[in-house]
Amino acid sequence: MARIAGVNIPTNKRVEIALTYIHGIGRTKAKDITAKLNIGPERRVQDLTDQEVLQIRESIDADHTVEGDLRRETAMNIKRLMDLASYRGMRHRKGLPVRGQRTHTNARTRKGKAKPIAGKKK
Repeated sequence: MARIAGVNIPTNKRVEIALTYIHGIGRTKAKDITAKLNIGPERRVQDLTDQEVLQIRESIDADHTVEGDLRRETAMNIKRLMDLASYRGMRHRKGLPVRGQRTHTNARTRKGKAKPIAGKKK
């Protein structure tokens, strides 16, 4: 099992797909990495040599922000908005949608499970 950026990537999947298990690397970045290192799209992780795994690891470390660093950076950006008391920061603090979605109905993912209100009978 190959370990890249602190994540055990699955061995029986294609390299492009397996790299997406790393937080911060999607399909496009994974394709760019494999193309840059001349690794074929049909190659599987179990078929990679130790040298190729090392090249992938070094390429990710050099060119991309992933895993813990990316999570920390995102959390710091949100914390900065909250400290500034900007509109977006207040929405984060209250647990409401940040990007202009309606909240009269829907928004259950951000607001949580619906709470029943007592005494609403006619």
